[in-house]
Amino acid sequence: MTARRAALGAGLAMFVVYAATLAPGVTFWDSGEFIAAAHSFGIPHPPGTPVFVIALKTWATLLGFLSFARATNLFSAVCTASAVAVTVIWLSRGKAELPLSASVAAGISAGAMSSVWQNATETEVYAASLALALATIAAADLAGRSNERRWLVVVVYLIALAVPLHMSALVAAPVAVFLAGRREKAPFAWGRAAIVLGAMVVAAGVGRVSLPIVAVGVLFAAAGVVRDATSNAHRTRTAIALAGVALIAFSALLILPARAAHDPLINQGNPRTLEQLAYLVARRQYAVQGMWPRQAPFWLQLANWFEYADWQFALSLGPTVIPTVSRVLATITFASLGVVGARWHYVENRRSWKAVALLFLCGSLGVIVYLNLKAGRSFAWSFVPEDARHEARDRDYFFVLGFWAWGMWAGMGAVRLARRLALPSWLGVVVAALPIALNWSAVDRRGEPEAGLARELAHELLEPLPPRSVLFVSGDNDTYPLWYAQAVEGLRRDVTVVTLPLLGAEWYTAELRRRWGLISTGGGLPERIAPQIATSAEVQGRPVAAALTVSPDERNRLSNSWTVIGLAAIARSNESALLNQDSTVIHVDSSSVAVQAQRIASWSQDRGPRPQTDPVHEFYWRVMSCPRLILASRTAVVAASLDSLCNLR
Repeated sequence: MTARRAALGAGLAMFVVYAATLAPGVTFWDSGEFIAAAHSFGIPHPPGTPVFVIALKTWATLLGFLSFARATNLFSAVCTASAVAVTVIWLSRGKAELPLSASVAAGISAGAMSSVWQNATETEVYAASLALALATIAAADLAGRSNERRWLVVVVYLIALAVPLHMSALVAAPVAVFLAGRREKAPFAWGRAAIVLGAMVVAAGVGRVSLPIVAVGVLFAAAGVVRDATSNAHRTRTAIALAGVALIAFSALLILPARAAHDPLINQGNPRTLEQLAYLVARRQYAVQGMWPRQAPFWLQLANWFEYADWQFALSLGPTVIPTVSRVLATITFASLGVVGARWHYVENRRSWKAVALLFLCGSLGVIVYLNLKAGRSFAWSFVPEDARHEARDRDYFFVLGFWAWGMWAGMGAVRLARRLALPSWLGVVVAALPIALNWSAVDRRGEPEAGLARELAHELLEPLPPRSVLFVSGDNDTYPLWYAQAVEGLRRDVTVVTLPLLGAEWYTAELRRRWGLISTGGGLPERIAPQIATSAEVQGRPVAAALTVSPDERNRLSNSWTVIGLAAIARSNESALLNQDSTVIHVDSSSVAVQAQRIASWSQDRGPRPQTDPVHEFYWRVMSCPRLILASRTAVVAASLDSLCNLR
């Protein structure tokens, strides 16, 4: 079997795995926003990811026989399966090559890592970023082996493309620098390495909208061209080609102001001007943390990585944040296979071993140092009790390239072990594929209620609202399913969704003023802007609503009298109260609540979410129980549940 056929087979096999566990529709976190942005050709949250949005929209249009959400989810599966195939091809190159079975095992094992797999089954940019990273590595490998200028040009283009796709692909850029310069049986090509390094620095500078960083990158690239070229004519042609492809890649960013001029339904940052474009691309909305001071002790950040590493090989043996003996033993086993595979790889092909080692270091330790994350959402609460010093969610997906590298070595180690035991190599491939079985039930997105919970939440929030309501919600997982339902399914577009955490962004308040006239002044503190929006809505004769996930303090700034109709409450005049505290009155429309409770019960069929490392499904499943709890609120226990879960106080 040739390497290309083996790569195609491995890629197709993993595509079948991803497709078999694919989310049938919208999921929580960023998925709903990306699907809505692709459908409306809009602009998602910073840095805008225009290439990803275009690719999603084109792909979903070509697959018009599928639902839009299923099609965009399938795009992630194709991207990740392509990364598996590219990995197999890359590792199979060279005269001192590993056995083809080892390359196949490496690709399959890497593709079976739980964080990789989860990105592959929903609409998430990290799957496309992974494919770009592996394509960049493979192209750099060809550039170093062949010494052909065309592959060097391709590498520079792919590195530059990370800016309009997603900057996380640059984690693999140092590997491309090494491979482009490392030739077989020849001195290291410092000129070529400097060119790729310059491209990496320029891309980082463009991504951060920093002219000094861009200038440093240009100097590196120019020095590399001077050293690598053999004549002035060659230098000129090379410089023009490299600058040309980089500008072509960066030019995709111009899609952002072009689309913003049409004010699409999803228009985060509204980058109509160069200043607003820089604000979006550089992610200034998030006040990106530098590498110092550390947001958590370095030892804790490193320990957090080990927590995520324990989720990769056998998550189904303990699908929660709490380690289990069986899961830890499986992790140790595959980590040991990784050591065996790394040692064998070092002996058989030192060039690609160094590349994988560098990918592992950049994708783990490098990400830890550079991103400087707070403690994970599920980690170190006994050491870091303050909620503000924890991430909003667990960030294991930031480390996928590091997990990918170790997964490759684990696959190689399985084949090496089979060969040592005089067993057929295909048994090693089977062992390398065991994480597929050991992760399947934990990462499968097809089962209810998880498969439909985000969509059902959106429908239950929107459908009972009075016409032209202004609905206040508390964050991403409230907002993005609603945007999906309105943009893609056309559900209740008369409702204006106001996301409270976004009110601190000037572009967002400007959008509320421009589109709906809900605020007459400029920016300010969110706690002051929200009541102004509620007042403007009342003046327009529009009902004001708040999701039950909105905290009592935030809700009560909008009104001191509410009527609960299900998963939301409507601001209105006083009636007999179910609960009354600090002059805020909570009413209940029993008939509306009963209808919604019955509808949710019919949909859920007495099922509950399965244990997971991400508590989002469990949380919103409990939120969906609020109508039932409200109807049964005569006992003190249930009243306490309403206070803590449904925010009825």
